[in-house]
Amino acid sequence: MPAGTLYRGREGMWSWVAHRVTGVLIFFFLFVHVLDTALVRVSPEAYDTVVATYKTPIVALLEYGLVAAILFHALNGLRVIAVDFWLQGARYQKQMLWTVVAVWAVLMIGALYPVLGHAVRELFGS
Repeated sequence: MPAGTLYRGREGMWSWVAHRVTGVLIFFFLFVHVLDTALVRVSPEAYDTVVATYKTPIVALLEYGLVAAILFHALNGLRVIAVDFWLQGARYQKQMLWTVVAVWAVLMIGALYPVLGHAVRELFGS
């Protein structure tokens, strides 16, 4: 493989991209969260209206996506720390990535009911 192409199209590159994308998504969530929380000082009625829209099934799916982004970003961040500070980190970065993906998948399955349970009950009844 030519020099400088170690991660091109491989797991390391895709984890790098996913880490940046999840970081940006989390940033935009925090930005919107600060704005809607600040709305309570401007107009409590408008704040109540905005918060009421958060109880819809579509927003529940978005919340599940937020949980997915935060979990992946956190777990992959720990992997990045291990790659950077562990002498053997670069050698095992691929295995660590697949471990991160496996742990992330298990945690996402565990988050299904707590995050989406309300939306399912609202759509299909209890």
